Amino acid sequence: MPYRRCGKSGIQLPAISLGLWQNFGDIDQKEVFRQTLRTAFDNGITHFDLANNYGPPPGSAEQNFGAILTTDFAGYRDELLVSTKAGYTMWEGPYGDWGSRKYVIASLHQSLKRLKLDYIDIFYHHRNDPNTPLEETMCALSDVVRQGKALYVGLSNYPADLVTEAAAILRDLNCPCLIHQPKYSMLVRTPEEGLLNVLDEEGIGIIAFSPLAQGLLTNKYLQGSIPTDSRASKEHFLKSTAITSELVTKLSALNGLAAQRGQSLAQMAIAWLLKDQRLTSVLVGARNSAQLTDSLKSLENLSFSQEELKLIEAILSTT
Repeated sequence: MPYRRCGKSGIQLPAISLGLWQNFGDIDQKEVFRQTLRTAFDNGITHFDLANNYGPPPGSAEQNFGAILTTDFAGYRDELLVSTKAGYTMWEGPYGDWGSRKYVIASLHQSLKRLKLDYIDIFYHHRNDPNTPLEETMCALSDVVRQGKALYVGLSNYPADLVTEAAAILRDLNCPCLIHQPKYSMLVRTPEEGLLNVLDEEGIGIIAFSPLAQGLLTNKYLQGSIPTDSRASKEHFLKSTAITSELVTKLSALNGLAAQRGQSLAQMAIAWLLKDQRLTSVLVGARNSAQLTDSLKSLENLSFSQEELKLIEAILSTT
């Protein structure tokens, strides 16, 4: 496993990290995700990414991960980097959402109990709150570091202009922002509109989530149909209406190029992100150990020729 420096910090992350957004909740099979976690660690994945609302139900991913930490990973805590987040709805009433100091700190306390940890390695604010002063949220992040409840802080889903403001506030508090987590893939290029450059200039690490665009950049939809066990069939994070004939044409062309590179479409999509040295890591999800092992094979070919890059851009720009 190659490791990359996280911005200007002393932290290194594996090029591929494991995200527990889905497949680790109470509705999932414990023995399956237990083996996935073991496979990840055995292959050099030392970074596991969670959030307070991961599951379903919300909180269950943290609880399940915490239980496995105390058994399978007992004695390995200092070889692991665990992150979690607060920012989305977690409980009823006015204090269970967004970015107030009350919510942010209370959420972390709950997360630590579920994870059965004394501290979290990286604590993120999950999304910017338009109704709470940025200073209030950043001060809350800084304070949990001073209290020893988190070692580093990060941001997720923040636009470039707010990253600059938040980073300045955190620097003044002597609690620099370690990392930012944006949605980024071949099909979601928003971070290229200024965010990547800002993060690079600020010396903040970058870890991309949803690198396969919720499964679109896999072989599941190449025939234009929607498999019964796919995310599109559940009509939740990915809608079936996203599977258009135009998209299928693009995916098929990308798949052809991937085959020429000796990769699957998913493996090429992950490698395409990691070709950019500004990225510290890519967060992958995995339904099981086999799926994770398949994603890890992307590391076998991270280089792209200029011809390949031009062809990818041509495919993606077609309408």
